Formats: sequence, structure tokens, C-alpha cells
Amino acid sequence: MRVLVVEDEKRLASGLRRGLEAEGYAVDVALDGHDGLRQARANGYDAIVLDIMLPGVNGYVICNTLREEGNWTPILMLTAKDGEWDEAEALDTGADDFLAKPFSYVVLLARLRAITRRAVAERPAVIEVGELRIDPAARQCWVGGVEVDLASREFSLAEYMARNAGITLSKQDLLDHVWDYAFEGDPNIVEVYVGRLRNKIDRPFERQSIHTVRGVGYRLDGRHA
Repeated sequence: MRVLVVEDEKRLASGLRRGLEAEGYAVDVALDGHDGLRQARANGYDAIVLDIMLPGVNGYVICNTLREEGNWTPILMLTAKDGEWDEAEALDTGADDFLAKPFSYVVLLARLRAITRRAVAERPAVIEVGELRIDPAARQCWVGGVEVDLASREFSLAEYMARNAGITLSKQDLLDHVWDYAFEGDPNIVEVYVGRLRNKIDRPFERQSIHTVRGVGYRLDGRHA
């Protein structure tokens, strides 16, 4: 899951980035409204965490502008203010949810999961692809009822591929959504992690759900061979 955090408080922005990355999200940060709007327009995100009080362009304007342009990326709006009028304005400009500072990080994660499930195509709480079941909230994975222990990045890769089951995903697409746009390492890291995932969810169960599409990328489906 790719998330854009638009927050001018550097310590909070840094903390959100570290926390979300620890949960397996790929995170970009913008420290002012102009950069936030630019990044939101230029890149495809699964969700945006958007502060209201920002230098340059405030969160209300960013949210309203994106909606007018037909960008329906789920938005969780943050504000230091507290009150029903602020919440109402946030929702009226097109935000999907609202969270007042100071907030619980656990609640922020839960609300992020909720707004991405409610996004354009309804997303189930537990993803099922054949015998593979993934629970993003609990960070758990099962194959045929057997729980499989996945490292954070492996889980993020499995979740993204499961959400796009049946679709061939390019190496760059996987880098963009499971790592981040600023990733400057060896792109062959994708092959390494696909191999690790196969060793955990396919080979022990004599399955072949992850397919290599030569010259294109990888596809996950519910078939066994």
C-alpha cells in the first residue's frame, strides 16, 4: 500500500513515515501544501494522510482540488483543531475520514485500513485468493488453513499481489507500491522477494500460485499449477 503523508510538522511527519513503513506501507512525505498537491497529482497512491493547517495551500484546498479533478484517492484528514465545524468542512471538501490531533497511532492505522477498504472498489477485510487468505489488519497469512509467517516486506508483497489477483504486475509496479518511488537500490530485489514468497506460500504446499510472465512481470492467482 502506497501512502502520501502531507504534514508540515517534521517530527510528526518523520514519526508517521517510520511507523507506517514498519507496518509495511510504502510512504512518501510532503512538508507543505504545494508539494503535497504536486505529489498527489503525479503519483498513484492508495491513501493520503493530509494535515489541514499547511504552509502554501491548506488541506481543505488540496482535498477539494483533487476531487474536482476526479482524483478519488482515499483521504484521511488531520488537524490540530477539534470541533464539529472543522470535521464537517473536512468531509464536505471530500475527505473520507477525519482525525483530530493528538491522535492514537493505532486508531490512525485502523482508519487507514477502513478508508482503503471503502475505496472505489469495495475491499474485503480478509483477502482470499484460492487457498491463500490474507488479513491486512492482523498482518496474518494462511494457506489452506495453515498460518504462514511472513516478514514485513514479504507480507506487503503478498498483500499487494493478492489485491491485484489475476493481474500481471510489472517489476516497476511492485517496486512503486511495495517499496517506494525513492527506492534507488537494485530492482532485482523484486525477484529476490518473489522467490522468498514462493518458498513460503507455494513450494511447502506443492502449489504454484505466483506465475512469472516472461518479459512482463508476475501474476498471483488461485490456481495450483
